[in-house]
Amino acid sequence: MAAAMKGWSPLVVGIGGTLRDGSTSERALRLALTEAARLGARTQIFAGQSLNLPHYDSIERTERATSLVEALRTADGVIIATPSYHGSISGLVKNAIDYTEDLRADARSYLAGRAVGAIVCAGGAQAMGATLGTLRTIVHALRGWPTPFSAVINSAQRPFSADGACSDPIIAQQLAFVAEQVVEFARMRRLYESRRNGLAPQEISEAAPAQCA
Repeated sequence: MAAAMKGWSPLVVGIGGTLRDGSTSERALRLALTEAARLGARTQIFAGQSLNLPHYDSIERTERATSLVEALRTADGVIIATPSYHGSISGLVKNAIDYTEDLRADARSYLAGRAVGAIVCAGGAQAMGATLGTLRTIVHALRGWPTPFSAVINSAQRPFSADGACSDPIIAQQLAFVAEQVVEFARMRRLYESRRNGLAPQEISEAAPAQCA
């Protein structure tokens, strides 16, 4: 499989955080994307002000919204990190996810064919579980593949330093697992597409994504 993947790097798109730069959820997302990059993926992040999007509608598109949609359209995997607000995902993150509606008519509609890693930051165990369940349900509804492992972080413990480093090895390991599973799935999916289309290994990087119903 390693030989077949030579010359191709999956694109992992990260969505999350708050409008405040350096939030716990944004730092967790950046750490997960750093691990994805270490594993050979290309990464793109939408956090902070890049999530300051108009409420989703079917007509108007700002430059930020267009950038998000195009990134998701070409993504091989996605990682979503959200704070828990009142037992669910934040409205900011949900609004960003709503823009996947622009992909409904694509060959890979919504998040089909993509692994989606979930990261939840909350102040208590009850909020973590409820928010994670909601996020995974949303991913299922969008035809994405939630990774078997998800990361949950107690924000009250302040596990990140000002420079974004993680002081808790357990949390760091959780985020690494999420990234690893997203990248691994993207590579397995690419190999499957190449074999289904009868391509030689060197042709995989040129293969068009398979259509997903």
